[in-house]
Amino acid sequence: MPGGTFSTELDLPIETIWDFVSDMNNWAPLVPGYIEHKIVNERQSTWKFKGDLGKIHKTVSMRIDITEWKEPTRVNFTLTGISENVTGNGYFEAKSITKYQTNMTGNLDVTAKGIMGPMVNPVLKSLIPKTAKRLTEAVASQMLENQRVMARGY
Repeated sequence: MPGGTFSTELDLPIETIWDFVSDMNNWAPLVPGYIEHKIVNERQSTWKFKGDLGKIHKTVSMRIDITEWKEPTRVNFTLTGISENVTGNGYFEAKSITKYQTNMTGNLDVTAKGIMGPMVNPVLKSLIPKTAKRLTEAVASQMLENQRVMARGY
């Protein structure tokens, strides 16, 4: 399964990270290529984004199911292709370093199935690690920006 994991240290308490990642509305728009998302219920949403596989550009629809909320340390989710024959999973994990410093890790694994799988998976092996890094960095940046805005009193 093509996958990627990326970690970063943030000058934020673990509760701040939990408050952000425990709401899919906060991080769905940060997915690279984001077009839109819809919340189906507390644990399920559908996402639409532009996927670039080299010279192939597609609009991809996925169903995201939250499989575990483990406050304040972990959110696990699965991915199921709606428009494409793909499956996967991922997580956000937070570990306190100090009261005001946290290590956050983002993970994403995606596998193409069916007849196109053998051709698509080699491309995903290089794409998914970059996507996991970009998503984790975007989530971290957004949380830090939210803290700056709150500190300024806006």
